Parts: sequence; structure tokens; C-alpha cells
Amino acid sequence: MQNIILGFLTSLLIVVFGIPSIITVAKLKGLYDNPNSRKIHTSKIPRLGGLAIIAGFAIAASLWGLTDGSTGKLQYMQAALIILFFSGLKDDIIVISPMKKLLSQIVAAAIVIFGDNIRISSLYGFMGVEEIPYLISVAFTLFTIIVITNAFNLIDGVDGLAGGIGFIAATTFGLWFSFTDEIGWAILSFALSGALLGFLVFNFNPAKIFMGDSGSLTIGFLLSILAIHFIEFNHSASDAVYKVVSAPAIAVAILIIPLFDTIRVFVIRMIKKQSPFQADQNHMHHSLIKIGLSHREVCFILYLVNVSFVFIAFLLKDSSTTYQIIIQASLATILSQIPTYIFRHRVIDLDVETKLPILDQFAEQLGQPKKVEKD
Repeated sequence: MQNIILGFLTSLLIVVFGIPSIITVAKLKGLYDNPNSRKIHTSKIPRLGGLAIIAGFAIAASLWGLTDGSTGKLQYMQAALIILFFSGLKDDIIVISPMKKLLSQIVAAAIVIFGDNIRISSLYGFMGVEEIPYLISVAFTLFTIIVITNAFNLIDGVDGLAGGIGFIAATTFGLWFSFTDEIGWAILSFALSGALLGFLVFNFNPAKIFMGDSGSLTIGFLLSILAIHFIEFNHSASDAVYKVVSAPAIAVAILIIPLFDTIRVFVIRMIKKQSPFQADQNHMHHSLIKIGLSHREVCFILYLVNVSFVFIAFLLKDSSTTYQIIIQASLATILSQIPTYIFRHRVIDLDVETKLPILDQFAEQLGQPKKVEKD
């Protein structure tokens, strides 16, 4: 427990004291995230926050992480993080092609899959699937890591959102690992949550710095590794007190905001016959901004939704994975329609208010009584 607390505090303090210097350097070198038609912010913001986050995590994990092999072969995770970090950092500074970014993600995922055997070997009966053959397991794990990594990158569109969601996810995994005596993994989780909490001090609206791709890609990658270990531990541990029988569904609930938002946006784009990789403003945070909510209100709402899904998932921890996934998908779909419903009705109301004076004048000119009334 001592190492968990020290890991959390170390990463937190490194980020809190490191970011002001990074902001100064970014401003001197002109390393800004410039506003454009697709982005919500309207001023130039430094974008190298990922440097502080990864530095805080890596130093805390190295200082206080266990060396007894309980967290696997950490050198493979560290190597994968370095590859992703520099890929994201290059994109933050000079922009690289999506294919090069994808290639770096594939290489990073392959390193931990083959080097440390981090993979999903069972779906816990989801859609009737239990054990997964090795090659299919490798391919599915590779796909899972890439999806979670990019999903986290895609929600980084509102001040404090990606950092807050990441903090909730890392803290949830950390608490569960500590309860099950997976201390090494708990240290990694809390080292990440401490770094993200320190980052939120400077990223919560109004943001002084963004994490950039160097932050969002590596954080998404780390959360995917934590989720996979969470799933696999519950599959292999037969006598753990806190074992859950629907671990994949609970992992999905912990990461529900980035995962569901990514699936939702891709479906919308394909329905519109657009490329699923074409950037737009159809994300959930965009929908909430459109109905008049502030950055802080958007964050608090999505934080609350995320925590609620985690709470419900653990309440139903002994239910089947398929049942849980259906409940989560249905509830998430319903909730995602609320901002759209509010926006459409607000547009109708504004349209009516605009047209009413014109119709009234037309009625007066005809000598007719005013009959148009707002609903």
C-alpha cells in the first residue's frame, strides 16, 4: 500500500511542477494547438502536456513499481510507450500521416503481446464464445489495443475531458487491483491516475495546456493494457474474493465514454456515406456544446455518466457478459440521443420565434386577426 501511495504522489508532483516549464518552452518555440473550424477552442494553447504525463508515470512506476515479476516484463511496456510517445510527439510538432501513426500503434501492441504475452484469451461466453484460439486471440488483442488507444485520442476535444475520463478509469482499475492484492498493477494504475490528476490542474477549463497526441495515445495504450490484465486476471483467478464473472463487460463500462463515442461516430459517418476516419463534430462532447453547455458542464456530465456505468456494471458483476453488454449498449444509445433531441427542439423553437413577427405583420396587412401562436 505504501508503494501505491508513493507512486500516486510522485507522478502527481512531477506533473504539477513540470508543466509550468513545459508551457514556457512551448510558448517560446511556438508549439501551439492552433484553432480551426473543427476545433472548439478559439485561442492558441500549448500542446505538450503528454510529455509531463508520461514523465510522471514512467518515473513513478520505475521508482515504486515491483520488481518481482508481478506486473510482467515492464521493459516491453516501456519500449512500447516510448514508440507511441515519440510518434505522438512528432505529430504534435510537425504532423505525420495517419498510416504512420497506425503503424507505430501496431508495433507497440505487438511488443507487449509477443514480449509479455498480454492478450485476451477468453470472452467469458459473450455471444457464446469462451476460449479463443491463440492466433485469433493475438489478432483480437491487437485490434482491442488499437481501438482503445484511438478511442481515447478521439475524446480529447474538450478541456478536462480526456484527462478526467482517464483519471476515473485508471483509479477504478487501481482500486480493484489493490483489493485483489495485484499490488504491482495497482501501482501502475495509480501512477497513471496521479499524473492525470496533476495534468487536470492545468487542463481543466480554461485550459493552459493540452495533452496532445503524445499524451492521449500513450494514455489510451496504458488503459488498454490495464483493461486486458483486468479481464485476464478474472479469467485465471479461480479463488479471488473480488472475482467477477463478466470482466469484459465491466472493462467496457470503465471505458464506456471513449468506446461508445467512437463506435457511435463511426456509424454516423458510414450512414452518411463518409469515410469513418473523416474528422467531424459529431462526438458526444460536440453535441453537448451545441445545446449550450460549457466545457466544465460537459465534463461533469460525462464524468457522472462514466461513474454511473461503472457502478451499474459492478452491481451486475455476477450477470452474464452478454446481458451486461446489451444493457450498456442500450442505455448508452438512449442517453446519446438526449442532446440531439434537445438541440432539434431548440432549433424549432428559435425558428418559430423568428417567423412569428413576420406572420403577424402579414396577418395585420390582410386585416385578419393574429392566429399564429407558439406551441
